[in-house]
Amino acid sequence: MAGHSHFANIMHKKGARDAKRAKIFTKLAREITVAAKLGQPDPTYNARLKAAIAAAKADSMPKDNIERAIKKATGADQENYEEARYEGIAPGNVALIVEALTNNRNRTAAELRTLFDKNGGTMGATNSVAFNFQRVGQIVYKYDAGSDDAVMEAAIEAGADDVVSDKDDGHTIYCAPDSLHAVAKALEAKLGEPEAARLDWRPTSTVDVPAAKAKDVLDLIAALEDNDDVQRVAANYEMSDEVMAQLSNG
Repeated sequence: MAGHSHFANIMHKKGARDAKRAKIFTKLAREITVAAKLGQPDPTYNARLKAAIAAAKADSMPKDNIERAIKKATGADQENYEEARYEGIAPGNVALIVEALTNNRNRTAAELRTLFDKNGGTMGATNSVAFNFQRVGQIVYKYDAGSDDAVMEAAIEAGADDVVSDKDDGHTIYCAPDSLHAVAKALEAKLGEPEAARLDWRPTSTVDVPAAKAKDVLDLIAALEDNDDVQRVAANYEMSDEVMAQLSNG
């Protein structure tokens, strides 16, 4: 009986991993399809598509899945997903911007509103919290792509506006949104293919989250990110090392 329980436990964990992987593949495929539809279906001339394909490969997405996602942008079975933005407040007065790719804005809005409500947040109107963020082009490299100085020099030459280097998070390079393709292309010539190259939201002001609210904030973000339509969640929180340590020990 114990052996059977152990086997069942292993299969349950495998099923959970497979389900999570399938969800990740769905999100990656949707981003590839939308990137190919908004630009050209050739990654050589489409920085967003190139980055989406690189992200898919990094997550071991099969080549057939990638090619199928590109075809859905132009073929007879093309899927009409559109970009949508939702905003709200998390516990602790943390501002959130939720970016989604959806084929039904009303359904997605209703689902996200429910997630905000269930997790102690409040979903607001468009532009209700956007003033806390700046729209930027964001290019990410692994930390071993080059030294801090080398990456900084390459970023300046490429026309970027800022670089944040961290051993855990790698090198994050920021530029003007309309310069993303040119900056990404120039950086690739010096540093190789990036981990990600996309438009994103960078906080211009942050909120320090106390220990009592930290788990609630992260639980809401996790719930939003788990939604099939959600691609990214931007938040303007700061958490001290002490608070993070409490969370990891809790």
